[in-house]
Amino acid sequence: MASEHIIINNEKQLHFEFHEGDEIAFIEYRFHNNNIALMHTLVPKSMEGKGIASALAAYAFKYAKEHNKPVMVYCPYISTYLKRHPELLDQIASKD
Repeated sequence: MASEHIIINNEKQLHFEFHEGDEIAFIEYRFHNNNIALMHTLVPKSMEGKGIASALAAYAFKYAKEHNKPVMVYCPYISTYLKRHPELLDQIASKD
């Protein structure tokens, strides 16, 4: 399903975004040292149940891998996503 969602990186807002009409779903991120911190996921009610949050999370992890950025997770949705995708756990930043 993720392939049908066009995600953009809004570098000014520090968001990975999906646009539908006037509404925007996003994951907010920050950079810390060499890491990327996934802070918050927001999907408007009108977009719920369409796999958009999952597509955003997949994009965020792909971005992190392509840019060699270990991932710091602060977002509850991303924590849940990781339980369904344990193959991504090797991208999580160490606690050191």
